[in-house]
Amino acid sequence: MLHDVTLAGHGVRLVPLDESHAEGLAAFVDDRVWAGMSSPLPVGVDGWREEVRRAQAAPGRLALAVLDAATGEVRGSTSFYDHDPHVLRVEIGHTYYAPRWWGTSNNPACKLLMLTHAFETWGMARVAFRADTRNTRSVAAIRRLGAVPEGVLRSHRLAPDGTRGDSAYFSILPDEWPAVRDGLLARLATAPSDA
Repeated sequence: MLHDVTLAGHGVRLVPLDESHAEGLAAFVDDRVWAGMSSPLPVGVDGWREEVRRAQAAPGRLALAVLDAATGEVRGSTSFYDHDPHVLRVEIGHTYYAPRWWGTSNNPACKLLMLTHAFETWGMARVAFRADTRNTRSVAAIRRLGAVPEGVLRSHRLAPDGTRGDSAYFSILPDEWPAVRDGLLARLATAPSDA
């Protein structure tokens, strides 16, 4: 879905994902980064251009490139998806970052910007996250956000190799958002430098 959502702060800029980001994504995404995704790993810049076009074409998905605010370097991508403005719900996912940004302030910064937009601009009543239960790194990252575990949907995912996986679901509701926001701000105050 084409959109104009742009978010910035805490060293990152989130801008609409477009084909100009394909080369930057192709430079670092490998099997390790793509783990837990339900589509095959895009190969090469052309594969990434096609992946960007698929993300743009998906109804209810607002795909974002994650850029270094100072240099413009592509750090990764994340999305709002299953956005339903009538029911006031959205999911955050399709998230992957270059390994050099793992464990830094990058993910807390992105999630703070996205959650602030979801709750304080769009007025969402629910923001959800899901991850393949086998993707322990992603599940742990969602838990660190302060999202509330809701359960596991069994045999909910189909991996590119044909195996089936379970989806762990989490959510944040408006009355939980202030504590989550405070937790993210505290993490950003003590996170390792992104330099």
